[in-house]
Amino acid sequence: MLTENAANTIGPTDLIRSSHPALQINDLHKSFGSTEAVRGVSFTLAQGERLALLGPNGAGKTTLIRMIAGRTKPTSGSIKLLGEPIESPEARNSLGFVPQDLALYADLTARENLAAFGRFHGLRGRNLQDRVKWALQWTGLETRSRELVGSFSGGMKRRINLACGVLHQPNIILLDEPTVGVDPQSRQRIFTMLDELNENGTAILLTTHHLDEAQQSTDRIVIVDKGEVIADGDLEYLIDQTLGSSRMVRVKLSEPITEPLPIWGTRAGRVGKTGERAFDTRIEDIALQLAPLIDAVRSHGYEVTDLEIHSPTLHHVFLHLTGNELRD
Repeated sequence: MLTENAANTIGPTDLIRSSHPALQINDLHKSFGSTEAVRGVSFTLAQGERLALLGPNGAGKTTLIRMIAGRTKPTSGSIKLLGEPIESPEARNSLGFVPQDLALYADLTARENLAAFGRFHGLRGRNLQDRVKWALQWTGLETRSRELVGSFSGGMKRRINLACGVLHQPNIILLDEPTVGVDPQSRQRIFTMLDELNENGTAILLTTHHLDEAQQSTDRIVIVDKGEVIADGDLEYLIDQTLGSSRMVRVKLSEPITEPLPIWGTRAGRVGKTGERAFDTRIEDIALQLAPLIDAVRSHGYEVTDLEIHSPTLHHVFLHLTGNELRD
């Protein structure tokens, strides 16, 4: 049994210090009849790492999440949690799953919901009481603990939903769209809560439709499409492998463009649309090419009134790799 101090920590109860990754997926396949939804997916999640799993609709991401959560069995391949097969009790107890659909009882209070889910995870007695107390403090809902969850705002429900999934102090948390339908302030609060868990050793795997969340709040990104992993790495690596060192430059002009400008040394060759006062182009080396670009514009009789230089983002990488917006 945990001591009172241990029960009030926010990290895993007994983080395994070994060479095993938190999560290891090897050559995973899943078929529904003649349709192969997941085709040979392999990746790992290190202990204490934060990973975003991204993919357009129909990419196989939801099926993959359901297999990791134990909701459906793979056709072939393996999933291991801390070196143990996912079917083992030890592996299942090391995972916390927070689904996209709120798994809460609207007609119970926040405290009653937490107690019910704590018992589901095997917590009893003083240990359960301590973990419920911790969860109410962690979510900032101590003063609302005796109110029905059905009366809570969307953000408050999301925080309780998250707490229910981590009461047993899992080593790995699987989060499916943890901030869907909440306001920006609530999104920030949820990620602050997740940061606290991660700082204490908990590995996090999340799916999200908010690319800014994936870019700012994770260490690594795995992108799946058509049932396969098409990219795996941190943002800097993904940008280097897809878009390189080029930058998008928006040039604003003093006069409307009379015809596309023949500016060589950029990817576009000719830039701008007739009648517009600005154009976008991509250049490979800002230090070497920006000044010649401005000089070329001036040589055609235009003055540059403003410049915007845009570094590649995860959004650009995602579009480059899949050809789709994330919600397509």
